[in-house]
Amino acid sequence: MTATGTGTATFGFWAVADEAPTRAAVVGPGDTTISYAELRGVGRAMARGLWALGLRRGDGLAALLPNRSTFFAAHLAAMEAGLYLVPVNTHLAEAEVTYVLGDCDARALVTDADLAPLSRAAVATSLIDPRACFADPHADGFRPLGDLLDLGHAAPPLPPGLGAGTTMMYTSGTTGRPKGVRRPLPEADPNTVYGSAAAVYCQGFGMPTGRGVHLVCGPLYHAGPSASAVAALHAGNTIVLMDRWEPEACLAMIERHRVTSTQMVPTMFHRLLALPAPVREKYDLSSLVSVMHTGAPCPMPVKTKLMQWLGPVVYETYGGTESVATIATPRRWLERPGTVGRAIHGITLHIVGDDGQECRPGEPGTIYVENANAPSVEYFKDPEKTRGMRRGSWVTLGDIGHLDEDGFLFLRDRAVDMIISGGINIYPAEIESALLESELVADVAVIGAPDDEWGEQVVAIIELAPGVPGDAATVAALLEHCAKQLARFKLPRRIDFVPDLPRLPSGKVQKRVLRAPYWEGTDRSI
Repeated sequence: MTATGTGTATFGFWAVADEAPTRAAVVGPGDTTISYAELRGVGRAMARGLWALGLRRGDGLAALLPNRSTFFAAHLAAMEAGLYLVPVNTHLAEAEVTYVLGDCDARALVTDADLAPLSRAAVATSLIDPRACFADPHADGFRPLGDLLDLGHAAPPLPPGLGAGTTMMYTSGTTGRPKGVRRPLPEADPNTVYGSAAAVYCQGFGMPTGRGVHLVCGPLYHAGPSASAVAALHAGNTIVLMDRWEPEACLAMIERHRVTSTQMVPTMFHRLLALPAPVREKYDLSSLVSVMHTGAPCPMPVKTKLMQWLGPVVYETYGGTESVATIATPRRWLERPGTVGRAIHGITLHIVGDDGQECRPGEPGTIYVENANAPSVEYFKDPEKTRGMRRGSWVTLGDIGHLDEDGFLFLRDRAVDMIISGGINIYPAEIESALLESELVADVAVIGAPDDEWGEQVVAIIELAPGVPGDAATVAALLEHCAKQLARFKLPRRIDFVPDLPRLPSGKVQKRVLRAPYWEGTDRSI
C-alpha cells in the first residue's frame, strides 16, 4: 500500500501502523486499549476470513455494533477487502433491523453478543448465510468472532490490486423506509484513498495529526461521529470512545485524555452550557483545538456562548450522508454569524428558485450541491428517489437557503417534513405509517415542534376514528402501539387530537398550517 504523507505527518491507517505500531489506536470503555499494530492485525484477519468465506469485491458487510474497537476492525476489513460496510443503527426495533439487513444485500454480519438478539430474526429472512454471522464474543445462533479471525489467520493474503471498499450508510426518507446511500467503490488502494481523505478532513476542520486524541461522543453507526472518527484514525490519532454521552463525563474525559478534537451535535452544546459554572470551570479543556458539529442547525446564542467558553475552536459543516458541502471555520463564523460556511474544494453550491432559475445573492431557494470530483451517489434500489434528489449532476437535500455576495451559505429552512432531534434525522412518514395501522386513528400528520434541549420534538396530530375518546388512555394506547414498531427516539413526545386536519384541494395535508402555532409559540386549543 502507498504511504500518504504531508510534510512530517503520515496519513492512512496502515502507513501509521507501520510507522508507529505501538501507538494506542482505540481506547474503549474501561480503558481497554488496542494499538495500531494490534488493530491492523484484527482488521486484516477479518478481511481475509471474509474473503475465505466467499465474499468478493462489492459485497456487503453489515456491522451491528456498539462503540467498541470492533467497529474500526470491521471498517478496516471492509476497506481492505473491497467491501461495502453497512453500519446498522443499534437503537432500531427488530422489524427495522430486519428491513435494513434484507435491503442492503449484505453477505456477512458482525455484531456484539448483547445486540445479537436484535438481528437473530433478521438473519433468517436476509441473504446472509448463518455461517457468516459472527458475534463478539459469542451468542446463540452466531459463530464467535474468534472463528472468523482464526479463519483469516490461516487464509492467504488478499489478491493484490483489489481497490478500496467504502461505507454505505442508511438514511431515512420521505417514504418512511431507510435507504442506503451508495457510491461506486474507489479504484485506488485503501491507504491512499483514506489517507488522502483524512488529510483533507484534518485541514478543513483543524484536526491535529499524529499525536492527536479524538473523542467519540455519538454512536458510530451515525454518519457524523463515524466520519470524524475514521478520519482521525487515518490521521494517526488515538480514538477515545464514550459508551453513553453525559455532559460532565464528557468534560472529565477531555481533561483526562487531553482530547484535541471531537464531534458533537447542538443538543450536546446545550447540555454542556446548562452545567453549573463551577462544574464547567473545574475541568481543564485547554487541549481542545477542534470541536466539529453538524446534524442540526445550532442557535447563534448557543454557539456564541460555547466559543466564549472554549475559545474559537468550533467548526461547522453543512451536508448529509448524500453529500458534504461546506465548512464554517471559527474565524469565518465569527465574521459572519449564522453562516454554515463556504463550499469546500471541488464543490459548487447552487441556489434554485421556484421558477427553476438560479437565485441572486441574498435570495432564498433550494440548495443544490455540485461535486465535480466525486462519483455519482445513488439511493440503493430506489432509482425514483435518486432522480428526485438530482438536477442533472447536482444533488439536493431539500433544504432552503441563500448565498451572500462572497459565497457563504445561510440556511433559511429545512426539508419540509424532516425532524431533527438531538442531531438525528427523523422522518414523519414512517411514524405516520405506524400510527395509521392503529384502529384508533382515522388520519395523522407528524411534525416537529420546538424543544429547548433537543432542538425539535416529534408531535403527532391525529384525527381519531369515530367514537374514540381523545383522552390520556388513548394517548397511552397509541404510544404502546408505536413502541412495537419504532425505535424509541422516533416515538411522539406529544400527541394532540384535532377534529379535522387542514388540507389542500388535492387532499394533501397542509403541514405548514399545522406547524405554525407551535413555532410561533401560541397555545392550541384542541
